[in-house]
Amino acid sequence: MLAELVDHVVGVDPDRDWITLAVLDARSAGVVAEDRFPATRDGYGEAIAFVDSHSLEGERAWVIEGSAGYGRGLTVALERHGEWVIEFDRPTRKTKDGAKSDALDAVRAAREMLGRKRLSVPRAHDGVREAIRVHAMTRAAAVRARTGAVNELKALIVTVDESLRAELRGLRTANQIAACATFRDRPSAAVHERATRSSMRSLARRIQLLDTEIDEHDRALKALLDQAAPQLVAERGVGYITAAQFYIAWSHPGRCHSEAAFARLGGTSPVPATSGQNQTRHRLNKGGDRQLNWALHMVAVTKRRCDPNTKAYIARRVAEGKTEREATRCIKRYLARRVWRLLEHS
Repeated sequence: MLAELVDHVVGVDPDRDWITLAVLDARSAGVVAEDRFPATRDGYGEAIAFVDSHSLEGERAWVIEGSAGYGRGLTVALERHGEWVIEFDRPTRKTKDGAKSDALDAVRAAREMLGRKRLSVPRAHDGVREAIRVHAMTRAAAVRARTGAVNELKALIVTVDESLRAELRGLRTANQIAACATFRDRPSAAVHERATRSSMRSLARRIQLLDTEIDEHDRALKALLDQAAPQLVAERGVGYITAAQFYIAWSHPGRCHSEAAFARLGGTSPVPATSGQNQTRHRLNKGGDRQLNWALHMVAVTKRRCDPNTKAYIARRVAEGKTEREATRCIKRYLARRVWRLLEHS
């Protein structure tokens, strides 16, 4: 446990403008000192100096809640300072009295982590991994915006006058977008028709701009992944978007200490659900990184459709009594192992 590895543990509850921390003695779990500092570069330096003054001897670890969010700045500063940083996901139990404050949250994070054996390492916040994350996140937002704009345009097409609707009937979505983008204003037309044409032109041009933005992110991701993980994109069924999610979740060598840990992170490790005479049951794991789980699922679906070995595996598992859905979950568990090995031992 962490209590056996360090002499002091520093619990941190970060906020937008402040970081609240508590220094605890690892043996007694007692609070040695607590304070809060601005969430700025100077504030991070003051926090490190404050902890130095209250933990002069032995090893120490920092436990940060939300190391990829409000705690990102402090996490980067600590890593550059050579400190041991542990990511705190969420408390496993709630307090009975319901008391809550930033200082109490910092103490609870430190005390709970003292008793844990599985310690989460924060993901990398710079380099190629960060570049891939930024492009993938922005691309996903552009895809969501494009989907919304297409749905709005389709809704307008359904409700417009028949004369205008006849111009677009029978066209594919891409052709409808191209046609709407070229609509011109007709001063002699009724006011509602002019407004409809103007709105449809605006939506179509927005979709075209988003298409251009998505293509730019695709090219950037392709260049980054060809450099960082060519062995991953060479795997059958793995595209650049799913490869980006794999790389973002994996982050760097050593973050997931084993393929089982990576499978648990991706929500593909079966959860035991045995009791009494039933000793072979497992429950679907609904935890973990859901973006990683989505990427594993998409690759599994692709391999089910295109890979002869996967088709044969599913047929064999179905013959043994499993459903196709259960067989697909087995494939996702295998893919988690395969992806981890490709990234960890490249």
